[in-house]
Amino acid sequence: MAAFVGRTTKQALLRAKPICINQNANFVSFNKKTGKRAAWIIGGLAAGTGAITLTALAQPTYAGDLVLHPPKFPWNHNGLLDSLDHASIRRGFEVYKQVCAACHSMKYLCYRNLVNVIMTEDEAKAVAEEAMIEDGPDAEGNMFERPGKLSDHFQSPYKNEEEARAANNGALPPDLSYIVLARHGGEDYIFSLLTGYSDAPAGVTLMDGQHYNAYFPGGAIGMAQALYNEIIEYSDGTPATQSQLAKDVATFLKWAGEPEHDSRKLYGMRAAIVVCFLGAVAYYVKRFTWSVLKSRKLAFKPPSYKK
Repeated sequence: MAAFVGRTTKQALLRAKPICINQNANFVSFNKKTGKRAAWIIGGLAAGTGAITLTALAQPTYAGDLVLHPPKFPWNHNGLLDSLDHASIRRGFEVYKQVCAACHSMKYLCYRNLVNVIMTEDEAKAVAEEAMIEDGPDAEGNMFERPGKLSDHFQSPYKNEEEARAANNGALPPDLSYIVLARHGGEDYIFSLLTGYSDAPAGVTLMDGQHYNAYFPGGAIGMAQALYNEIIEYSDGTPATQSQLAKDVATFLKWAGEPEHDSRKLYGMRAAIVVCFLGAVAYYVKRFTWSVLKSRKLAFKPPSYKK
């Protein structure tokens, strides 16, 4: 299409009358090279506009897309070189442990992952020992329970999916290990969902056990509002408002889904420094290698004819 438009525009320019092209005033005259370039530019713009229009028309709009998207919040870890707030991660773990762990599991996270991130090794061991892990069989073939170790995964509140659904009116509480990465909006969605409960508007009917949340697809969510002001008490004395609780648990879930977040940015900064240095060296080597050809002078000496 671009080639066709280019050829058509070029022919139109070449067929223009000389009186319109060659004026005595300072009017731009299209020679062969300039006309060809202008034709390609106009043809490319026309083709690009047509492609964008066709692409927009080819994408259907579904009713499921008509949901309330969470706003963008200024998280302090969104910068190019900004790290996660580890004090907020620790508070978020306290929120998960005291509130969320009653229904939601984090089966892909181990207690050892907490070491040197939000607590010391001794503190992580103490937290792990609070959980009773089913192990075995023993020498007699029986299963037994033991205190948790650092190598154990976070304990699930339910033994299986059927028990989880039966305890929540048929709704299955999702695992929170990668919930931030699995939801559109990431931590913005988590924060908005936890603070977005309200009364159902007129015309919306909720079933038994459902609650209204504008940020949840469909509006009807099986999880009741879990965070209230001063529902827990932080160990560091931070005021436990609802927004603070939601912010901290969203930061904790962000770290749980991307535990390499800080190290990835650190290695990226180091790699950028090395690439800049190697780029300067490569540019110098290139200039040095081609300096002989770039600076040489070619002189034409006509042959001398002898009579």
